[in-house]
Amino acid sequence: MAMSLTSLSLDVSSLHRAYADGQCTPTGLVDEILRRIELLNDPAVWIHRLPREELLAHAQRIEARGKAIQPLYGVPFAIKDNIDLAGSPTTAACPEFGYAAKDSAVVVQRLLEAGAIPIGKTNLDQFATGLVGVRSPYGVPRNPFRADVIPGGSSSGSAVAVATGLVSFSLGTDTAGSGRVPAGLNNLVGLKPTRGAFSTRGVVPACRTLDCVSVFALTCRDAGEVARIMEAFDPADAFARARPDAHLPWPAHLRIGVPARAERCFDGDAEAERLFEDSLARLKPLGAQIVEIDFTPFRQTAALLYQGPWVAERWAALRVSRPPRRSVSSGDAEDCGVRPNSQRRGYIRRLL
Repeated sequence: MAMSLTSLSLDVSSLHRAYADGQCTPTGLVDEILRRIELLNDPAVWIHRLPREELLAHAQRIEARGKAIQPLYGVPFAIKDNIDLAGSPTTAACPEFGYAAKDSAVVVQRLLEAGAIPIGKTNLDQFATGLVGVRSPYGVPRNPFRADVIPGGSSSGSAVAVATGLVSFSLGTDTAGSGRVPAGLNNLVGLKPTRGAFSTRGVVPACRTLDCVSVFALTCRDAGEVARIMEAFDPADAFARARPDAHLPWPAHLRIGVPARAERCFDGDAEAERLFEDSLARLKPLGAQIVEIDFTPFRQTAALLYQGPWVAERWAALRVSRPPRRSVSSGDAEDCGVRPNSQRRGYIRRLL
C-alpha cells in the first residue's frame, strides 16, 4: 500500500479509482498527506493545519457514511485562511485580526457534507490584498517550478498546496485575480465563478461587492465537479445569484476573443508575447476561431479596481471588525493563535 500511495496522483478521478480498487482508504490517505507535507518542508504553505487525530476523525466519519452519498468521498482539500472552517482560527494572514470560527463558511460546509477532508488553512497575501503571494507574516510559499519565481497571490498557499500534490483541490478567493494569477504561476486550473454563484457567507471581505470564492484544481473535470457541489443559491447572502434554469448549448465551433493586435501589452516581456502567439497558433488547428475584439472597455473596467470607488470599499472592509464566532478568553485566544475581539478592534484602528 505504501508504494501505491506514494505515487498516487490526487486528482479526483485517480483517487476515486484507488478507493474503488482497495488501494487505500481515507484514513490511510491521511498519513500519506502528512508524509508529503513533511517531505515538502515548506511551512509557509500553511497558516493552520488540523492535527492528525482530527484528520483521522474526519476520515472515519466519511468511511462510516459510505461512498454512495458522498461525491467527494475522501478527497483532501485546503482552505484559504480568509474562509471559515469550524473549530479552526481564521486570520486573513493577520494574527492580530484572527478569531476562532464557530461555523464553517457555506461553501466549506457543502464540501464537508460531500465527503471532502479539510487538511488545513493556507497562506495568503494579508487580507487578500495583492497578486504576488509574498505579503504575509507567515512567510512566502515556494513556487514548485522555479525558486526565483513568486507563487502568485493572493491565494498563494492554496495554489502551492495543489501544485505540490498535498491536496486534490483548494479554495481561494478572487476579487481581482487572486485565484487565476497563482493558478497560472503554478500550472493549475483556476476557476473563478460568476459572482454570487458561490455563497460568500463565512468569508472575510476584501471588497464585498466583488468578492467570490475560487477553486484550484489539477484538471478542468475536478474544478467543474467541485464547483457543482459548491454552487447553490444562498438567500442569506445579499450578493447571491440564482443559476438560470436554461443554459445555452456549447457552439459547434469554439470562438475565442483576444485583444486586437495593437492593444496587446506585454510590458516588454518578449517571452510572454511569444507564448501568447504560440497559444493562438495551437488553438486554430483544433477548430477554434480567433476573434479580435476592442479591449478598451475591459481595460477601463479593470482600472476601476485600483483607481476607482472599489478602493474605498476595500478600506471600508478593513474598518469593520466582525464579532467573534464564540466568546474567546485571553487563554483560549493564545491557544488558537488569535486575539480577543477587543484587541482586534484596536489593531484595525491602528492599521487605518
